[in-house]
Amino acid sequence: MDLSYGSQYEAFRQQTRAFIEAHRHLAPQDLRFDREKTPVWQKLLIDNGYAARSIPKQYGGFGAEPDILKTRIIAEEFARAQVSPGMGGQGIAYLVPMLLDMGTEEQKQRFIPPTLRGEITWCEGYSEPNAGSDLASLTTSAVLDGNEWVVNGQKIWTSTAESADWMFCLVRSEPDAPKHQGLSFLLFSMRTEGIRVRPLGTMTGDSHFNEVFFTNVRLPQDQIVGRRGQGWEVANAVLLHERDNLGDPDATLLRFNALVDLMKRETVDGVRVLDNPVFRDRLMKIQGAVMAMRFNDLRLLSAKLNHKDASLAAMIVKLQGTELRHELEGLAIDALGELGILYGDGPHLRAGGSWQFMYMLYLGLIIGGGTAQIQKNIISERGLGMPREPKLKT
Repeated sequence: MDLSYGSQYEAFRQQTRAFIEAHRHLAPQDLRFDREKTPVWQKLLIDNGYAARSIPKQYGGFGAEPDILKTRIIAEEFARAQVSPGMGGQGIAYLVPMLLDMGTEEQKQRFIPPTLRGEITWCEGYSEPNAGSDLASLTTSAVLDGNEWVVNGQKIWTSTAESADWMFCLVRSEPDAPKHQGLSFLLFSMRTEGIRVRPLGTMTGDSHFNEVFFTNVRLPQDQIVGRRGQGWEVANAVLLHERDNLGDPDATLLRFNALVDLMKRETVDGVRVLDNPVFRDRLMKIQGAVMAMRFNDLRLLSAKLNHKDASLAAMIVKLQGTELRHELEGLAIDALGELGILYGDGPHLRAGGSWQFMYMLYLGLIIGGGTAQIQKNIISERGLGMPREPKLKT
């Protein structure tokens, strides 16, 4: 059996490798967004077809036809070289795909190009203090006053709200409708009067999450995606992309390659960690899981291009992906030994503390974006057709 991609694709692989080697010095070294360096790298990637590859040119993308193998080659080569594959996050990974499907032409032209270039960053206004797993119970209100929406309420666990330029937000616009039918999906600038952001400290030592308060926040009537009362449908389209992104197998492959390099460099009593059979066994187990997630991603890409249903395959991505990343980052910490407990800054810190930070972050992401328990319910009930969990009587 010949599993090679063929001469056309191998030529594309060599072209991709040559691009990476020629330009890798321009790539941001930090995992976090840099408002100066990251957009420059992002533009270079888009211009050469390595980011936003299949997004139409009129919306700021490269405009190539979808090609599963080229997409896979790009992911493999950037992961192999451990070079940033470009920006992702809430705007590019969650909002842009939804706008391409459900946004108006004016919204696509206005928001997609600057989002792809990193000129607009986004946060997601979904969860509330009393509406987390049961998101449709949210109470943040939006009342139409003339040609403006007036928003009042509160969101919580809002990632990057402290630095984001805009928010996409789920609000209750039809208070008399059933809870799933009374929601609308609004877009607004975080500089709008009446918005207050309060950072929430986490176990990472960072304030990645925030509370956001809205007091008579006014925004134009046309900054709604979809129709009034269609917000639940729009929000779920975003959540589908969010769950895929949180379990991104390409990002996991990049980190796996970094983990292998770490285990080759670090030693215990003069012996490489990689040569320790216990650590090597754990690494091989993780490698098998990484491969399985990447093959599942190919299944999803193939189904999308061939207009086939792969909903069950999609349901496992967030659950498996976040748990795998937590296990992977944890192995790196164990491989570092006493250095693995370092946090903050210091001369012995490895990779700028990214292993410790990501270990804590993914412990939180197993809960965030839909808890593991909720994900298992979705898989069992919607994917496998099992009976719904019984409701407790009060």
